[in-house]
Amino acid sequence: MFRIVFFHPEIPGNTGNAIRLAANTGCELHLIEPLGFSLEDRYLRRAGLDYHDLAPVRVHRDLAAAWEALQPDHVYAFSTRARRKHTDVAYAEGDVLLFGPESVGLPDEVLADEHITDQLRLPMLPTSRSLNLTNTASIAVYEAWRQHDFRGSGAPTS
Repeated sequence: MFRIVFFHPEIPGNTGNAIRLAANTGCELHLIEPLGFSLEDRYLRRAGLDYHDLAPVRVHRDLAAAWEALQPDHVYAFSTRARRKHTDVAYAEGDVLLFGPESVGLPDEVLADEHITDQLRLPMLPTSRSLNLTNTASIAVYEAWRQHDFRGSGAPTS
């Protein structure tokens, strides 16, 4: 399936919800240190409920270690500054969907990384600053999965 990567996540509840997202969609969740919390954090545990054992979660010491482990063909970096919409690309299984920290998004040096295939954004009203991190990841994952007819979901196919 797809691989969700959170670069320096700060809020445990968002990461807990991402664990739940990964468990429900068959995605992997990769976290790039430093994390703004402990993986034992009670808020992370509560948000993830009993999904922790159902989702593959890996922690990487830095972005270089993540690239080494992931060996990605395509990396889509999500940013409010991007021009292309998340619906403008054809996702392939194994693609990496990269998201930045809640307070500042992905830094320029990450957006300029040679592994980044494209920068994408989710449309929103011009008066809005950003969406919640896990909401953004959910929308992106479900668009990518929709493009693959929700393969593996057990739902009837069209």
